Amino acid sequence: MDHRMTRRTMLAGGAVVGAAAVASQLPASKAQPAQLPGRSLQPGSDPIPVAFVMDDQATMIDFSGPWEVFQDAGVADVPGFSMFTVAPTLDQLRTTGGNGLKYTADYTYADAPQPRVIVMGAQKGGVMGPASAKLDWIRHAAEKADVVMSVCTGAFILASTGLLDGLSATTHHFFFDQFARKFPKVQLLRGRRFVDNGKYITAGGLTSGVDAALHLVQRYYGQAATQKVADYMEYQSTGWKS
Repeated sequence: MDHRMTRRTMLAGGAVVGAAAVASQLPASKAQPAQLPGRSLQPGSDPIPVAFVMDDQATMIDFSGPWEVFQDAGVADVPGFSMFTVAPTLDQLRTTGGNGLKYTADYTYADAPQPRVIVMGAQKGGVMGPASAKLDWIRHAAEKADVVMSVCTGAFILASTGLLDGLSATTHHFFFDQFARKFPKVQLLRGRRFVDNGKYITAGGLTSGVDAALHLVQRYYGQAATQKVADYMEYQSTGWKS
């Protein structure tokens, strides 16, 4: 079995992508720096609520990478973040990877509290088209959120809301051509670690979400505090720095 196709299938939430979809794409190892508007955010004195939009077949690192960043922000002696998960059901779900990790969400769309940050990674229905209830919740919650962030093919979910229309974005490099065809109103920036439009941040594939999350911590708490988080995580990339 072609392990690359297996990975592509999982990232697409069940979609099988042909070889043409990855032709002449820039490898993640050669990704260019992100566009950083550098707008700081006011954190306040309480932990910042972060909602992770989840579903069946979620790609583990897309949510666990940013989750770890936000979880570890407390090492910098700042109020930090409080994370919770939102899914279409409270029934047991699984991550990708065959016999994936079993988990249950904290809330459904009907009772989830208002977050200041929303994060979505690759998951069921991403590339193939998210369910309308998921899109409705994201649109509604985004109105009062500080930042809405996608990781990997989570960009397909975010773009499906229409919130990225007229803006620039990126996604996993295997899916550049597919994204560009599906969302002509969004300017696709290829080879970016992540793209920050101020309110909307889109990260490339998988580990790019860690840089995007550290970048967001930096916007709330500054570079010195964020460096403490990166050091605690023993994370050596500097792609998050502005």
